[in-house]
Amino acid sequence: MKAYKSEDIRNVAIIAHGGAGKTTLAEAMLFTAKATDRLGNVDQGTSVLDYEPEEIKRNITISSSIHHLDWQGKHVNIIDTPGYANFIMDTRSCMRIAGGAVLIVSAISGVKVQTEAVWKFTEEFELPKIAFISKLDRERANFFRAIDEMEKTFKCNTAVLQLPIGLEDSFSGIVDLIKLKAYSYADDQSGDFKVIDIPADMQDEVMGEREKMIERVVEADDELIEKYLGGEEITEQEIHDALHEGTITGKFIPVVCGSALKNIGIAQLLDYLPICIPSPVERGEIYGFDPETDEEIIRQVGADQPFSGLVFKSITDPFTGQLSLFRVYSGTLHSDSACLNVNKDKKERIGQLLRIEGSKQKPIEECIPGDIVAVSKLKETATWDTLCDEKDPIRYAGLEIPEPVISFSLKPKSKGDEEKLTAALHKLQAEDPTIQITRNPQTKELVISGMGQVHVEVTVDKLKRKYGVEVLMQEPKVPYKETIRGTVKVQGKHKKQSGGHGQYADTWLEIAPLPRGGGFEFVDNIVGGVVPRQYIPAVEKGVVEAMAGGVIAGYPVVDLKITLYDGSYHSVDSSEMAFKIAASMGFKKGVKDAKPVLLEPIMEMEVTVPNDYMGDIIGDLNSRRGKVNGVEPMANSQIIKASVPMAEVLKYAPNLRSLTGGRGMFTMKFSHYDEVPSHLAEKIIKEAEVEQENT
Repeated sequence: MKAYKSEDIRNVAIIAHGGAGKTTLAEAMLFTAKATDRLGNVDQGTSVLDYEPEEIKRNITISSSIHHLDWQGKHVNIIDTPGYANFIMDTRSCMRIAGGAVLIVSAISGVKVQTEAVWKFTEEFELPKIAFISKLDRERANFFRAIDEMEKTFKCNTAVLQLPIGLEDSFSGIVDLIKLKAYSYADDQSGDFKVIDIPADMQDEVMGEREKMIERVVEADDELIEKYLGGEEITEQEIHDALHEGTITGKFIPVVCGSALKNIGIAQLLDYLPICIPSPVERGEIYGFDPETDEEIIRQVGADQPFSGLVFKSITDPFTGQLSLFRVYSGTLHSDSACLNVNKDKKERIGQLLRIEGSKQKPIEECIPGDIVAVSKLKETATWDTLCDEKDPIRYAGLEIPEPVISFSLKPKSKGDEEKLTAALHKLQAEDPTIQITRNPQTKELVISGMGQVHVEVTVDKLKRKYGVEVLMQEPKVPYKETIRGTVKVQGKHKKQSGGHGQYADTWLEIAPLPRGGGFEFVDNIVGGVVPRQYIPAVEKGVVEAMAGGVIAGYPVVDLKITLYDGSYHSVDSSEMAFKIAASMGFKKGVKDAKPVLLEPIMEMEVTVPNDYMGDIIGDLNSRRGKVNGVEPMANSQIIKASVPMAEVLKYAPNLRSLTGGRGMFTMKFSHYDEVPSHLAEKIIKEAEVEQENT
């Protein structure tokens, strides 16, 4: 591979909704640029980018994959991203370090909810983008409908640079409106094409669309507008310069077209990448933070600057260990060198630097600003850590991990695999931070949480394949709690005589409710020493232990105030244990008389669905005892905000997929605890009693 400068690098994310053909397009780009020697096919399992067994099995991209190509003197890093909601955080992570994006819009299905999600990421990271209208060879393909939908949904201007020659079965090539050239492609996926005359029946359309394109493009340059309005000829180079400026500033989105599956229009897409997508140098200075003072630091892009880079992805392999992928922002890093992990304040030894090529890696000696590279077996480094020159430290901001939306409890099939399971899960969590692993202190279950059911299932598949651990996946128990609505005064007395020293303790407790979320409060109101000072901590301990075990259904009791206000003792027979037992007895008796109720966790949800499904989704949420708090309109969709009991949405992901045909997505996080309706509480209490009898 020949040497190149940062000015020649383009870091391009391929983005779209799931099933739009991102991997197919990336494969066609690599093949056309001769970075690969065959055209990989997702359906046939021959893709160099979707190489994980779980991806091949499901025919979807689960984890972002990176490869590179050289085109017209430019070095292009291609980032193939997931489009399904379960794995969308991986897409956002990669867009954090990209320099631009190719947004695929299907000529059949147009803009979907997930398309809107990835569009938001481009806005968040201010990424210039090119739109590629895909699947023009498929039945019901409509080029201008896709563009119109994109403009309406994203409220953006477009600059149409190409027109398709034919549609559906007759789609055979494209016309370039800047060059005024037509390209006819071979029907064999080779990507071979020849320049032909613009078809006679397209002449008028081509000239009309070219005029519209020039009118849009010159808006990026005031001098060019004057020249155009003055009737002067606009040169091809001037159009390219204005196209570059307009794309970077977001004045418009360039639109090209083709078929990734048939490898039509890919060469022309590659031609426009260096024109529309900026280099890391042009993207400009980088903002970071001083690791000691947290003050903002501006770092210039340049090979002569101090080295700095951000780890945006980690891949764990059972045999080679952890592979850390990072984007270089400044300076030069060499193999067999050292740097500082600012987040951990630890030195890291850099072994062999690697360039990523799908599932493979190629050793390199150095990396420069803009490069996306990897290094293995760093001891302290995790995703979103900053690596830098220890003499000139800087810390770059990572990304917050979203709350998971679905949870399952896991049990190893083999009883001896408990420790092995926990260790394997933490390795997978290092690779995918959106996985959460917790041990529920209340139910004692090992709980895995993720961004959707498929996400969790994929993780379970990896457990078996990578670490040889098979598990049983079950719906987790709802962590109910108990509380009271009334105030009572109760005596707890423990008296036992069995020869020798007996046991004696007498306590009087006032049990009162606290506001929701108030927790637990213990008040000592003993006067006159009726309960000696040394026994009062034992009273509190007895109450706390009884609270943990529950009273009406075995769930922890919360949100109450216990006041110890009276009691008595025996100078010989009283002990800490006796007072602990007495307090526990009094507490359990008192709670039963204090109008006890069950509490359930309430989740705060945001459900994003196309307009057509809003009524169905609101009706479904209402049927789940949900409360709709508001609806936020978007272009072609609605964000429904609701509060719903956890018990009703443990498996909401597959239900939403069924209701919307896979076009809906949601986020969910814990909000608060609230009372369980009495008729449901009775059922839960009976079930808890049966379970206790069987254990």
